[in-house]
Amino acid sequence: MITSQEIYIIEDDDDLRDILETGLLTRYRVRSFANATTGLKAIRQHPPDLLLLDVMLPDINGIEVLREVRNIQPQTVVVMMTASGDLQTAVAAMKLGAYDYISKPINMDALDMSIQNAFEKIRLRKEVQALQETYLRENVPCFIGESNAIQGVMQVVDKVARAQYTPVLIVGETGTGKELIANAIHYKSPHFNGPFITLNCSAIPRELIESELFGYEKGAFTGAHTSGKQGLVEQAASGTLFLDEVGDLSIEAQAKLLRFLEEGEYYRVGGTKKLHIRTRVVSATNKDLETMTEEGLFRRDLYYRLAVIKLEIPSLNERREDIVPIAKHFLAEFNQKHDKSFRGFTREAEKGLREHVWKGNVRELRNVVERGVLIGEGSELSIEDLGIKSGASGGLLQEEGDAGQFPPLPENGIDLQALERHYMKEAYERAGGNETKAARLLGMTYYRYRYRRKKIKDF
Repeated sequence: MITSQEIYIIEDDDDLRDILETGLLTRYRVRSFANATTGLKAIRQHPPDLLLLDVMLPDINGIEVLREVRNIQPQTVVVMMTASGDLQTAVAAMKLGAYDYISKPINMDALDMSIQNAFEKIRLRKEVQALQETYLRENVPCFIGESNAIQGVMQVVDKVARAQYTPVLIVGETGTGKELIANAIHYKSPHFNGPFITLNCSAIPRELIESELFGYEKGAFTGAHTSGKQGLVEQAASGTLFLDEVGDLSIEAQAKLLRFLEEGEYYRVGGTKKLHIRTRVVSATNKDLETMTEEGLFRRDLYYRLAVIKLEIPSLNERREDIVPIAKHFLAEFNQKHDKSFRGFTREAEKGLREHVWKGNVRELRNVVERGVLIGEGSELSIEDLGIKSGASGGLLQEEGDAGQFPPLPENGIDLQALERHYMKEAYERAGGNETKAARLLGMTYYRYRYRRKKIKDF
């Protein structure tokens, strides 16, 4: 029976190409090409599941073709066909991402086994991807929505997750879902099956944080377990270690963490044996680490090591089009949790959700929806059920004072973006280029100011 799996063959030897195509057509969909140029054109238009690629081709070297295929479609599995004994070329191909190599003359049984193993690898990879997508869909509500702000974050996460051990620093306001973003990086990464270990650096006494991270040997200090203890770094081996509130690490712990990040080695507290572990470190903070480095509160070298990739998470107030979709996600979650059957929100409730100022971001929204599910009645949640106010009375105007404090809107209207640009620039200049102080002058958080300034792009 012919499967839906598709194989392309690029081989310039007419006889061998015919033998391969005839032998594989009984089980797979097959297309063959006599040169790399036509083969690459077909791959760009419709990538196959597997490519049988000859190393010696008349127009382009097979290694260069492999490199191009990896750029066009990294998911395509490539099996190289090499002249017998050309081990150096085979090794080079494997380093570039080839799945396997078959020596000529081709043994069809060996080729068939290689292809079956390759398709099993594809099947397992698709299963993992399905599990990853299910996890993200069910557990990462901060990714719900179509705003440009969150789509930009998602695109970076997709790219970053593929890098095995590159450190990532996630910054943003409290409640924006930084731990959920860290989870997403882990579950989209090659470490998907490894552990995801979390340490809240602000919740552990400073004198104990080193032993929590790196463990300790028996008798290392008073109260230590007689058998010693494995640290979180060891527990996160071949997985992800998430350091929440990393800005709260002591200077001493920062030095130990820096050494681990740079060399992959550490000592347990009280130990003399050097240990080596590979794990990815993802850290998060709502503090301005750049300012902390200037003030000597955070090591500059550690900051740059943690922030090889830096992700700034927009607040919920900066992506208002995503608020109602996220709220509906939480509604479905709490309907199931509390055995309720609310169909949605009233029109006034949706308006209130969009206009409310979410100081606690996604975390606050989650709590508001759960409150509504617990006390609400009828088929839809009302604004009263949610406990928020509609319109400006529940938003920024209430926080900033009475409307009478502001000049009336001119008859011809105003350019609100120009006004925002003017005051953001003035605050920046008055603060001497210090964004933290400029944000404070405007009543913004540092990260919200940074986000708005990037959007303006004028200074």
